[in-house]
Amino acid sequence: MINSLESSEVIIKEIISKIEKSSWDSITCQETVKGLLKVMDDLADFRDIGDHLYDGIYITDGEGKTLYVNKAYTRITGIRPEEVVGQYVDDLVAKGVYLNAVTPEVIKSKKRVNAMGESLRNGTKMLITGSPVFDAEGNVKKVVTIDREITDLLKMKSDLEASQRKIQAVKTDKAKSIMEAEHLRKSQLKKTLIGSSIEIQKVMMQIQQVADLDVTVLITGETGSGKEVVANEIYLNSNRKKRPYIKVNCAAIPLNLLEAELFGYAKGAFTGATSSGKMGLFELADKGTILLDEIGDMPLELQSKLLRVIQHKEVTRVGGTKPIALDVRILSSTNCDLKNLVKQGRFREDLYYRLNVFPIHIPPLRSRIEDIEPLAKHFLDIYNTKYARNTIIDIPGFEMLHKYLWPGNIRELQNIIERLVIIAEQKGNVSNEQLGALLNLNPSYLAQPSLEKAGLKDIVNTVEKKAIEEALALYGSTRKAAKVLMVDQSTIVKKAKRLGIVLKDEKTHQA
Repeated sequence: MINSLESSEVIIKEIISKIEKSSWDSITCQETVKGLLKVMDDLADFRDIGDHLYDGIYITDGEGKTLYVNKAYTRITGIRPEEVVGQYVDDLVAKGVYLNAVTPEVIKSKKRVNAMGESLRNGTKMLITGSPVFDAEGNVKKVVTIDREITDLLKMKSDLEASQRKIQAVKTDKAKSIMEAEHLRKSQLKKTLIGSSIEIQKVMMQIQQVADLDVTVLITGETGSGKEVVANEIYLNSNRKKRPYIKVNCAAIPLNLLEAELFGYAKGAFTGATSSGKMGLFELADKGTILLDEIGDMPLELQSKLLRVIQHKEVTRVGGTKPIALDVRILSSTNCDLKNLVKQGRFREDLYYRLNVFPIHIPPLRSRIEDIEPLAKHFLDIYNTKYARNTIIDIPGFEMLHKYLWPGNIRELQNIIERLVIIAEQKGNVSNEQLGALLNLNPSYLAQPSLEKAGLKDIVNTVEKKAIEEALALYGSTRKAAKVLMVDQSTIVKKAKRLGIVLKDEKTHQA
């Protein structure tokens, strides 16, 4: 229609020229010229308005002949006005200029038609709406088609859907992680303190005394004796039980990472540090409880920083300068003799007294024989359920468990019971042979010296020999055996020599 408008302007100018040369009276000429000039202005305004629209405009007459396209149509489709103005839409479709034209359908149905179209020139996808314009008799005299580009819209929709899928995936992963963490937390806290011995009853009473008091607690005992279970009980019975509970194994984290893990680090604190820094485990435990397991293995250089955290209730990140206020209850546990470490200069005395406000000591399993049977039954229930078994330990079996010294304590008992359930028949009792094989026991090991044939010294020697042999068999060295039995290494060496126990070094030498 641009060409049509320009042609109309030329015709109007010719008419004005003829009027001015005609013999019409001047008033009539002037009025006619004014009217024609107004028509020219209206036509120019229409073209100007059309070219300022964002959507493409395509106008045909009632026969489908193209009258006008605006600039936006050319921008969207890549088709210039001179390629289509004056031509019929049906012919242009046949030539392959564009796809899925709506004009013929509008003329035929005399109704508005919507469709998805595509320019075969540049592949642009469009939402096309064709509307009829009627004359006084109700015939279609014009068809006005609006082309709205949706290529970018489709891409935006696709990008949005992809982003939504990613967001949903992140939400799903986050929800899964939260559920897994909660499951892990609950499974860890499910372990309860089991036992009927006087020693364990005393521990239970201490837990009740201290659980609600916001003081530091030092839990001591041999490896596998249940220190973490005691810490769990304190947490579950405290007024912080709905707050964070963070467990840290100070012996499991490498020295060069321990400080950053505990106290966090500031932005750019060291090579490889994240750009935003990282929150430490103490910050994660804020308003809750932190358990520092194996505290005796904490390096001296970190002990002073831990002391400041306890004293001032604040932490400073590695590479940072701004202290961060904390409200954290500290529980700690160790299988070491911290007093002895203090004497050796390997543990700060002031930190020891800060941690040891309320000490709880868990006796080894061998000194509370009454707890072996209830613990064994508890683990039997767990592993019978897990492996769909119905394993039973009879009275002679429990007697054998009572006579074993359990250098690995409750953790070893749990391991033995699980293995028993696995190797036992689907239904039936555990044989003494199976149990003896797992415990590496034989009749001579189990036999206690008769009081009629041996005095107290012989009985003590027999028990000591069994304990040392078992510790050496399980841990492989005099140093580790001494640590488990809570004596010096030199004591183990001397007693082994006196009791006739051949050590590994001696075996090698003899070979």
